[in-house]
Amino acid sequence: MLFAPDAEAALQRMPVERAAVNSTSDARAAGLAVAPDPMAGIHAALEHHRGAHALRASWQLVNTLVPYLAVWIAMPFALAWSVWAFLPLALLAAGLLVRLFILFHDCTHNSFFASRRANMWWGRVLGTISFTCFEVWRAEHTQHHATSGDLDRRGTGDIWTLTVDEYKQAAPFKRLCYRLSRQPLLLFGVAPVLMLVFWQHWPKKDARPNERRALAWQNALLIAFVIALSWWLGPWQYLVMQGTVLALAGAAGVWLFYVQHQFPGVYWGRGANWDYDAAALKGSSYYKLPALLRWFSANIGFHHVHHLDARIPNYNLARCQREIEPLVQVPELSLWGSRRALNLALWDERAGELVTFAQAAARA
Repeated sequence: MLFAPDAEAALQRMPVERAAVNSTSDARAAGLAVAPDPMAGIHAALEHHRGAHALRASWQLVNTLVPYLAVWIAMPFALAWSVWAFLPLALLAAGLLVRLFILFHDCTHNSFFASRRANMWWGRVLGTISFTCFEVWRAEHTQHHATSGDLDRRGTGDIWTLTVDEYKQAAPFKRLCYRLSRQPLLLFGVAPVLMLVFWQHWPKKDARPNERRALAWQNALLIAFVIALSWWLGPWQYLVMQGTVLALAGAAGVWLFYVQHQFPGVYWGRGANWDYDAAALKGSSYYKLPALLRWFSANIGFHHVHHLDARIPNYNLARCQREIEPLVQVPELSLWGSRRALNLALWDERAGELVTFAQAAARA
C-alpha cells in the first residue's frame, strides 16, 4: 500500500495550516519559517497514478462506443414496435452517453491518453457525440478546477450558489429566479436539455478566437448530423430518440455534477481562507456508487481524488483511492444518503454549511 507519512492528520488540519500561508514560495521569500506541508505526502503518492495507459483507454472507447452505436441501430426498430420496447434502450443509450462524456472529460484534462494529440482528437469526437465543444468546455472546466469552493470566484462551470446573506439582500425577482433554479424538475429536467441543445452552442462574450472557431465548426457538424439522421430515420423519430437520450443523460450528468459539490458537510472558503486541497478533499464528494453505476459514470464518484490531481485518468481513480491511506478516511456519500443534498440551497457563512431555504429563514 502506498502510504503518505504524517498525512492522515492532513484532513483534520485543513484549511487552518494552509490558510495561514497560502503560498509557500511567498513565505520563504519574506524570510518566514515554513512548516512541512501536510499534503506533500499525499501529492507525492498521487504522482504514481498519473500514467495514462493506451490499451486501457482504447478498451474503454471500444466497450462504450460499440454498444452505444448498437443501441442507436436498435432504437428505431424498437420505437416502431412499441414505446415500451424503446424506453429501456433509450435508458441504456443515456447511460452510455454519460460514460462517453466522462471519457471526453478526461480528454480535456489530457489524462485519458499520454498523447496530447490523441486526447484532443478523441475529445473532439466524443464532444460532438455529447453535444459539447471540446475547446470551450476545456477552458471553462479548467477554471472550475482552479476556483471550486471559492466564494469569491463563483460562476464558471458550477451550480449557481448564493450565500444566505446574498439571498436575503437580493431583489424579489432574483430570489424567485434562484428558487426556480433549485427546483429539481427545472434543475435536472429542463436545464440539462436547454444546456445541451442551446446554451452551450452560443459563444460566451469572453470566448477566445480558437474557442469561437471550434464552436462554429462543431455546430456546423452537428447540424449536418441532425439533418442526415432526420433524413434517414424521419424527423419525428429522430427527435424522439435524440431528445429522450439527451434528456435522460443530461439529468444524470447534472445530478452527478450537482452532488459532487453540493452535499452535507461540503467545504467553501473565501479569500485567503480558501484552500485548494481543502476544496478537493472536503469540497468534492466521494460518491460511493454501486459497481454498475460506477462503470456507467466512469469512476467520477471519486471526485475528491480527481480534484486533488486531474491528471489521473478515470481508470486509475479507484486504485488510487484504495492505495493512499488518507484518502480512505474521506467520508463517503452513498446513493441513498445523497438524497439529502436535494434540499440544500444556500451557503451559511457563519455556520460554515449548506442549508435549506427553511433553515435560512429560521436563522434570520
